Amino acid sequence: MAVSSSLFTSAFQGSMSLSSRKTCNKDFMFNHSSLSKQSGYLKSIYPRNPRFLPNEKLTKLELTNRLSERKGALCCALELDNTPSFSVGKKFQLDDVIEAQQFDKEDLSAIFEVARQMELIEKNSPGSQILKGYLMATLFYEPSTRTRLSFESAMKRLGGEVLTTENAREFSSAAKGETLEDTIRTVEGYSDIIVMRHFASGAAKRAAATADIPIINAGDGPGQHPTQALLDVYTIEREIGKLDGIKVGLVGDLANGRTVRSLAYLLAKYKDVKIYFVSPDVVKMKDDIKDYLTSKGIEWEESADLMEVATECDVVYQTRIQRERFGERIDLYEEARGKYIVDRRVLGAMPKHAVVMHPLPRLDEITVDVDSDPRAAYFRQAKNGLYIRMALLKLLLVGW
Repeated sequence: MAVSSSLFTSAFQGSMSLSSRKTCNKDFMFNHSSLSKQSGYLKSIYPRNPRFLPNEKLTKLELTNRLSERKGALCCALELDNTPSFSVGKKFQLDDVIEAQQFDKEDLSAIFEVARQMELIEKNSPGSQILKGYLMATLFYEPSTRTRLSFESAMKRLGGEVLTTENAREFSSAAKGETLEDTIRTVEGYSDIIVMRHFASGAAKRAAATADIPIINAGDGPGQHPTQALLDVYTIEREIGKLDGIKVGLVGDLANGRTVRSLAYLLAKYKDVKIYFVSPDVVKMKDDIKDYLTSKGIEWEESADLMEVATECDVVYQTRIQRERFGERIDLYEEARGKYIVDRRVLGAMPKHAVVMHPLPRLDEITVDVDSDPRAAYFRQAKNGLYIRMALLKLLLVGW
């Protein structure tokens, strides 16, 4: 059962009166968001971040009284049962965002609600100071436009500051042979949260195991891209109006595409979902994702016919063939490139309510004449990334 604390304070004069209420001191209000962590609601599959936790030997009441005695007042915590579970962090169980499997369906709904609040802040409340005093480091070992800039924009729009390195693989001490673990231990000394993109699958887990501050995986090679998947599901809900009972066609480089892997994990949280895999033979979806979907009771189908799949889908999720993943096998890249292109003909086959999505950047896999169709959702999708990342930064740094 969800429990939250409403704090009422009165001067201590031998008895407590709720008629003379004051606000508890700021020290307590800061620790209030951490108390729910201490009380067992926040558990993580990654090492807990002690920086934001109170002394675990203190009970909630002891900490309340100790902080209040400084002001000559006594704070009383009243337990309420009628608040949403996510309001006290009960279901947001993460210290880091590393992979899509970390989230459950309730987590997603709660995060999306915070993202809607962030959209209102971005549009109506310029100069927000929610994250004033916090510093985010962006550590990118691979190129990025949307992910890096949207994270930096998100932090600044909430009043925080940013330290950035755009090409850490070439212009950081990694070029001198420094290990990822040593880099993380150093950078966490300068910042409150690290957003990292790396060329090696599993690098984000290594960073999270090393750091005492939150780590957000902004893409780790062909592994995962969880924040992209979050914004993708958020976009689908906004565009289609539902997440249960949808049909999604994943198209393009499914073997190397970290976005489609993470998206498949999240779609498996919902009921009656069907996923179509449409790709050249050399970049088919890997068996681990197929096995996972099967284990969750999610129907999936491989197809070589994009036009046929387009007639069935609520979402056609196109991706580019990633040349950088082929190494010296340029022949395989050329074999895969250009086989599946979303153009006006594909749009004509799609249902009127359906949308085309793409994690971007695109090359030639969506023709530019598709852009003017209202079903082209990919630039709205990119904008939604700002709101999701604002929400994640807020949740990881200051809680609900």
